[in-house]
Amino acid sequence: MLRILLGVLGALAAALPAAAQVKPFPTGFRIQEIQTTGPTIHTRVGGKGPAVVLLHGYGETGDMWAPLAAELARDHTVVVPDLRGMGLSSRPAGGYDKKTQGKDIADVLDALKIGKTDLVTHDIGNMVGYAFAAEYPGRVIRFVLMDAPLPGVGPWDEIVRSKALWHFSFQGPDAERLVAGRERIYLDRFWNEFSADPRSFSEASRRHYARLYAQPGAMHAGFNQFAAFDQDAIDNKAFVAKGKLTMPVLAVGGEKSFGPTMAVVMRAVATDVTEVVIPSSGHWLMEEQPRATIAAIRTFLDSKR
Repeated sequence: MLRILLGVLGALAAALPAAAQVKPFPTGFRIQEIQTTGPTIHTRVGGKGPAVVLLHGYGETGDMWAPLAAELARDHTVVVPDLRGMGLSSRPAGGYDKKTQGKDIADVLDALKIGKTDLVTHDIGNMVGYAFAAEYPGRVIRFVLMDAPLPGVGPWDEIVRSKALWHFSFQGPDAERLVAGRERIYLDRFWNEFSADPRSFSEASRRHYARLYAQPGAMHAGFNQFAAFDQDAIDNKAFVAKGKLTMPVLAVGGEKSFGPTMAVVMRAVATDVTEVVIPSSGHWLMEEQPRATIAAIRTFLDSKR
């Protein structure tokens, strides 16, 4: 029944125009610069009720979640960090493996005096979220992951053979020199090639994120997210060896991107996985099909399991 409802919601929302530009967070959200045991994490907090943490991916920041945050803040305490080294969080020299970044999220929740939370993630955020859930399974109630693999597990070896993922190995001083001053050109490649329709990622959003990634040290930190994948694969295999996640998981794929493969990935690491494919969307679900994506997440978080 959940799959049928989500399918209907997705089909209806696909027929509506996507609201594809960066929106402000609702009035009442506050900004906290939370000092963890490592970086200072730029965090947006708002709403009231059970906690939900939203983790962004590469090519965006926590700003991507504003429409979902507005919906969830009606009955949740919504926590939206910028990941280590990204957005307006600080950029330490190291610690870009996802296990360490999972500890960043635990530190943020501790600072906010939040014990348990729902978790919604996208792209690199999936990897950080999985590490957090595997390290602290008692703190995650429900887990939504969107359109990105997990290093080292499931069909990872097949996924990384795709020529579209050359950027996983594009890093180092020369890569940084090539991109310096050309951040917008580099990022346009992701927004264009990973969209079902590049026009769905608005010019305003592109300018917004390009400015953030052009900050001093931002691309270096971004490349380090990919450079850590070998260590992430080692850590993830160790997590799986200890046992699969048992909390309810929603695996969301864009029809023109990961699609049902997202559920294949998650069934390799979790025992209770619901699959949803968002019609007419590529990788950038919150930009391409925000209504359908929000409906899928909301339905799952509200479901009684």
